[in-house]
Amino acid sequence: MRESLAQLPRTLWFLALGQFVNAAGSFVFVYLFVYLVGPRELGLDEAGLISGVAGAGAIAGNFTGGWFGDHYGHRTVLLASAAVHGAALLVVPWTVTGWLLLVLPVANYTGGVMRAALAALVAESVPAGVRRSAFALSRAAFNAGAIIGPPLGAVLATYSFTWLFVGDALTTFLFAAVALRVMPKVERHVRTAARVATPGLWASLRADRTLLVLLPAILAVDLVYRQLYTTFPVFLQDHGFALGLYGALIAVNAGLILCLELPLAVVLRRLPPLALVGGGLVLVGLGFGVLGTAAALPVVVGAVLLVTVGEMLYKPTATAHVADAAPDGLQGRYQSLYAGASVSGVVLAPLFGSAVYERAPSLLWPACLVVAVLAGVAVLLAGRRARLPATL
Repeated sequence: MRESLAQLPRTLWFLALGQFVNAAGSFVFVYLFVYLVGPRELGLDEAGLISGVAGAGAIAGNFTGGWFGDHYGHRTVLLASAAVHGAALLVVPWTVTGWLLLVLPVANYTGGVMRAALAALVAESVPAGVRRSAFALSRAAFNAGAIIGPPLGAVLATYSFTWLFVGDALTTFLFAAVALRVMPKVERHVRTAARVATPGLWASLRADRTLLVLLPAILAVDLVYRQLYTTFPVFLQDHGFALGLYGALIAVNAGLILCLELPLAVVLRRLPPLALVGGGLVLVGLGFGVLGTAAALPVVVGAVLLVTVGEMLYKPTATAHVADAAPDGLQGRYQSLYAGASVSGVVLAPLFGSAVYERAPSLLWPACLVVAVLAGVAVLLAGRRARLPATL
């Protein structure tokens, strides 16, 4: 493990440090709805509309951010989007409520662009053989910050919700300053030359059928995975569990990922990536599926552990596999496709989960099981077909 981590460049470690600071200051995502119905005094419908439009902006940013990076340089796009993202957050407390329908989607859109640009920079910073470790390091930095962020945000909110937006903006600017300092500048003529020789995105995707299976599978499983943050806490409360248990389970999830995901990526780095991804998706499905067997504490804890192991297997591996598959000049767009698919559940999961849970609560977890297991089996079969010619 020490040898594998030593292969990661110094710039990547500094970028991870900046990512940690940025994640530790990402308060707005957690408390936005509370802010809208609290200090803003909006009704639930109005707050839901603004939150939904803001979430759509984040998905759009993830899907399109890579195009900008491939054309103008991922470093440049990261810095520009961070500047706009921070500025948009900074003005929210003083924005008239009606204009939030514009300002918040802009903030979330540029945040999505940042995510795609960062993923492309991580991918281009290391060779294919160590990308799983690189993305696991990036996720570890993010998760470490995400553990600190919510409680710190709660403290700031007790004084004023304005500080949530100011703090989020300042940590974004700090992250941009770190990226500006440590990421090498790529000359424009180099990017232009790369674009001239770059194949079309869709032609490239059609030539790699495994990605045509992997990307829809990631989208489908994100619909399931994000029930962890939507219907799962409602399920716990409906069965008499205290809200504190949910907080403890989410802390365990984040802590295990922080401590184990990077070592696991190093230990399993020689295994076929699609086998790990497919197995991880199946475990996520099984984790939610067991919730349909009994609403008991051991079952709930076991469910979260299964989902956590599945997440550790599929997320860094899938991101690295997409990066390895990207031709020169398409790294950003490949990462955008993956990033967009992997955050689609932010909008889709609440719609799907709440609709099923409200009408037939007992069907939600079996439905999650079926969706995730089918996605995992599809990826496993795609990986097996991809390896078949080499074994003949």
